[in-house]
Amino acid sequence: MQDASSNLQNTEIDYNSSHFKRTFEALENTNECIFITGKAGTGKSTLLRHFVKNTKKQVVVLAPTGIAAINVGGTTVHSFFRLPFRPIVQDDEEIHRFAKSTEKFKILHKLDTLIIDEVSMLRADLIDAIDQSLRVNGGDPSKPFGGKQVIFFGDLFQLEPVVQNNEVERYLFNEYYNSHYFFDARVFRELHLSCIELRKVYRQSDPNFIALLDSIRLKRAGDSDLERLNSRIDRYFEATTDDLCVTLCTRNNTAAGINEFNLSKLGGVDYVYKGIIENEFSLKQLPTEQILVLKEGAQIIFIKNHPTGKWVNGTIAKIHSLGQEKIIVQLANGDVEELSMETWENKLYRWDAMNRRVKSEIIGTFKQYPIKLAWAITIHKSQGLTFDKMILEMGGGAFAHGQLYVALSRCRSFEGLILREPIRYKDIIIDDRVIRFAKEFASLEDV
Repeated sequence: MQDASSNLQNTEIDYNSSHFKRTFEALENTNECIFITGKAGTGKSTLLRHFVKNTKKQVVVLAPTGIAAINVGGTTVHSFFRLPFRPIVQDDEEIHRFAKSTEKFKILHKLDTLIIDEVSMLRADLIDAIDQSLRVNGGDPSKPFGGKQVIFFGDLFQLEPVVQNNEVERYLFNEYYNSHYFFDARVFRELHLSCIELRKVYRQSDPNFIALLDSIRLKRAGDSDLERLNSRIDRYFEATTDDLCVTLCTRNNTAAGINEFNLSKLGGVDYVYKGIIENEFSLKQLPTEQILVLKEGAQIIFIKNHPTGKWVNGTIAKIHSLGQEKIIVQLANGDVEELSMETWENKLYRWDAMNRRVKSEIIGTFKQYPIKLAWAITIHKSQGLTFDKMILEMGGGAFAHGQLYVALSRCRSFEGLILREPIRYKDIIIDDRVIRFAKEFASLEDV
């Protein structure tokens, strides 16, 4: 079988390089609020995990969504700060929920650094809510973020915040903020946000393909770029069983339909594997289906790294054989491996008074085999993954900021990319406000 998937973690990142060490030292040895950004495949998540593992600071890791939080070993912004799922205005009474006797106040008071991953998905009002909460619950009320260091990770040219089309949110982001993006939070009027851009691309090695992706990312693609891109159109391409080729789609129902169709084509019987939820673990946080339906020959994707590196999050494989409480997969290199159920943890941060440290406490777990069907996945859920061979099925075209760039940048090489439909100029959707913000930081430090 041809290896159609891999992950940034397969690429050797030199933690001892001067560039990487300089970035780590900026995070570790200063109290500055820093935005760590970079193109797809530049090692942002790798840097985050390396910092959390090696820092001497008291840190808390947060993310906008449950799945993103589970992936970085943290919790969600909303659950940690007990924020409502609605627009939040300044001096909102719900920001003051943390009474000074609560466990959360102790954590915030002793906290050195707050890390927020996928910050591109956080609205400006949520950043201001975090600022207010840190000021009134353990921090210095006169300082931005209560005087705490906040490190933001993300790429504004990829996922954007979700804003509901209702009257309250339209008013908030038309009248109170310049935009819904995190960088337009009012706290940044009081604070200089340092920016470090990771520029070395690990995912792709072909400079021509990297340049093509850059032209899409920055909305600079010309006729020749689209002509080259559309040379990869093959409407009738059919992957063989050995290809391990995944299709990226814009919508959930398209991906689900492709997976259901391909599963139904396989002979044999369905095998059902039930995941186990213990204590507190929201269904929205589940990294795979609680009821996993498989057949022999099904194409799957791993959603968790193997401890010794036999596969990583994003590796594509085939189901070799199934049995009651048994799943055996065949990897791209031909190796056959029996899977074990894995455990995902839902964590709550608390203050350990005896050791005077912020500790993470497991409040719930989810046990399931670390796979899901993967003839197709959505572009949104492909974030952070890498494929050696993929089909891009845009359907009616792109409809969201950065969507086309996220999709194309999943592929390791130009030759591994197959398009079902032509890419058009209108598919390159990039918000001009993001471009203006990026230009302001273009001359700042990069590694």
